[in-house]
Amino acid sequence: MARLLRAAPVPLALLTMTALAGVVLGRVYADPLLTRLMAGAAAGSVLVSVATRRLPSWLVAPLSVAGLAGWALLSLRLAAAHAALPGGLAEVAADAARNAIPRLLTAMIPVEPAPDTVLLPVVAAWLAGLTAAEVALRTGRILLGYLPPALLYAGALYVVGPNADPAIGPTVAFAAVAAVGLAVPSHRDTPAGGDPVAGLAPAVRAAVRLRLAAASAAGVAVVVAVAALLAPVVAARVGDHPVDPRRYVEPPRVESLDENPLIRISGWALNPDQQLLDVRTETGRTEPGGTRIRLAVLSDYDGVTWRVGATYRNAGRILPAVEPVPGATTDPVRQEITVADLTGRLLPAVPTPREVTGARVAYDPATGTLIRPEGLAPGLRYTVASVRERPDVNLLGTANVPAGDAVARVLRVPDGAPEPLRRLATQLAEENGAPYARAQAIEEFLAGHYRVTADAPSGHAYPNLAFFLFGPRNGGGQRGTSEQFAASFAVLGRLAGLPTRVVVGFRPRGDGPVRAADASAWPEVLFDGVGWVPFDPMPRPNEQPRPVEEDFRSKPDDPPPSEVPAPTTEPTATAPASAANGDTGGRRGPGTPVLVGAGTGGGLLLVGVLLLVLAGLRRNLTRARLERGDPAGRIAGAWRELTDALRLAGQPVGTDLAAAEVADRARRTLAGARAARTPPPAAAADSPASVPTADGPASVPTADRAVSGPGALAWSPAAEQVTGRTGGHGQVGAEPSGPAVRELAGLLNQVAFAPGLATAEQAHRAAALATDYAAALRAARPWWRRLLWTVHPGPLRWRR
Repeated sequence: MARLLRAAPVPLALLTMTALAGVVLGRVYADPLLTRLMAGAAAGSVLVSVATRRLPSWLVAPLSVAGLAGWALLSLRLAAAHAALPGGLAEVAADAARNAIPRLLTAMIPVEPAPDTVLLPVVAAWLAGLTAAEVALRTGRILLGYLPPALLYAGALYVVGPNADPAIGPTVAFAAVAAVGLAVPSHRDTPAGGDPVAGLAPAVRAAVRLRLAAASAAGVAVVVAVAALLAPVVAARVGDHPVDPRRYVEPPRVESLDENPLIRISGWALNPDQQLLDVRTETGRTEPGGTRIRLAVLSDYDGVTWRVGATYRNAGRILPAVEPVPGATTDPVRQEITVADLTGRLLPAVPTPREVTGARVAYDPATGTLIRPEGLAPGLRYTVASVRERPDVNLLGTANVPAGDAVARVLRVPDGAPEPLRRLATQLAEENGAPYARAQAIEEFLAGHYRVTADAPSGHAYPNLAFFLFGPRNGGGQRGTSEQFAASFAVLGRLAGLPTRVVVGFRPRGDGPVRAADASAWPEVLFDGVGWVPFDPMPRPNEQPRPVEEDFRSKPDDPPPSEVPAPTTEPTATAPASAANGDTGGRRGPGTPVLVGAGTGGGLLLVGVLLLVLAGLRRNLTRARLERGDPAGRIAGAWRELTDALRLAGQPVGTDLAAAEVADRARRTLAGARAARTPPPAAAADSPASVPTADGPASVPTADRAVSGPGALAWSPAAEQVTGRTGGHGQVGAEPSGPAVRELAGLLNQVAFAPGLATAEQAHRAAALATDYAAALRAARPWWRRLLWTVHPGPLRWRR
């Protein structure tokens, strides 16, 4: 029993230190399931090593890996049941293995324990416990065995970042447990009396004791020196804000159709009988006129399109709670929704959602918009529990509207607003002083002068709204769908100084099928102390619209100076983080080669894991840029791949350069890199030479001519690959890499100056051009730079 008690402290210390990493990481999770799973992984890995301590070392790894596989599968099953995810264990495990790292770093805080958010921590805890136990127990180097749990603990702190309070308690416990493990005497067999050198000759015993004393003194001196050097550095950084690793991973993105669902209103209006959803209300009451089911909130307007502009984070079943406005009444609503013909990724829900079961979602707390990253599919069934707010309407008459940077996003009026729109907003504002009276005036003006027609063309840019508001009735003007009514209200409201946004959703009359005819868009206005209040600018049934000319002054009046209305334009807003244990027991310990090999192997393993993680993050970033999102976003991503390649080659480009100038620099960079790899012929002169180009003769510097001689490597515009080219007199038929890079610059300019026209083929072409250029530039680098290219962490942290 005494032998067992002496042997227990070190394994218990390793187990506790590894489990404490789970305690630290679990602070950003919604419940303690992850902490329990990581504690189980720590216990399992250490106990396997303790049980197999008498076996050969080469048997331990296979047995421990088998135990890891069993515990990982059990953890995935428990997490899937906890998150109520559908699908079999194999499907869940495959999805978690593919997406463990990106989903862990894009998950919303607090993170719900799900298969893809627990797999990586559980595996890391098991491997740390295995490595620590093998080094500390099999070799007797306890301090060296503390390294894997310490690295796991530091990694947990880094992943948590600024999203939780400082982990003072777990850190103190970690240090205390480590100290206890070092202070407890070793369990190795010693001669009588406990003296490890008692059985040696006196001279040998004195020499051994002298060596032990010298080693201890040297170790103490090293510890004191390191503490003296690092203490000021650590103390100076105590108040620093931790870095949030989530900023290095792009969150889920949506296609352009989901970024601007307002354009879908006209299509739904032409197919009113199309069934989009089926809704069953489990709890809650139906509000007068139908319960509003929100699809998306559009807060950003650039004069052309309204956009959601959301930043989605992967979320679990429980969504972050949003405190209701003081004084507002709330009603809990729980609905079961089944998807029929609705497409895209946006997930309908009654505002404000608090819990979603039956579907994996990502959530934007700023707008309350939900998406399903995998996309909607017919038959998808999920349940949403929401808290519907009812503002106190008695406060609206005297309520003010907020101003400042916090709401600048919903007050911004893009340049180029037609003058008639400004005059109409000014007229409605000067006749109604209070904010709510202004909003009511806009609502009544639109409801009393315009007609709803299902065949009105889609569009809500400034020209579309001007034609809708002031176009001739006999020419198609003054009629539209809820798209034009909601967009006009929102723009006029902002011109009148009201913070507005547009909401797209459905207004079914009750439970049952939700059809395209129930789709609608409506505006909302933000009031101090009340919150977002919806308005209905749609015409009333059986009312004939009055001519706009009856109530709108075509020419602006000059009001007296004391009655000049407040400015209607708001400030432009930016878009709304080995000291060894000196054990010399009776049994002979492992030799120096074994210790050196174990330390070297552990270091190489850690370095390899780090390089694999960096390569995976870089690969995920490239795929997100080139393969996900709408064509315009993918073309912009291809351009970022090109600029990152230039920066990796030591040629960063500034934001002051135009796309054509960047393309010219890219051509010169590739030519110079190839010139460095292939020295120019002896006859090459330092003066520029004239070479034929697509635009005629051009003067090419020596750095470019260095690659144009016989047998030199050049960029082939047709095949877009590096090929051997032989010229007649040291000239080439085109500038190296020029046409290909200029084509990519042209696609970028098209996206910037002609938005909405990019096609999937052009996006695919841009990705190919960027990939080929980066590959060619990498191939021209020295071999050691080519090795570092793939794992360089720069593209993950460079500002965009």
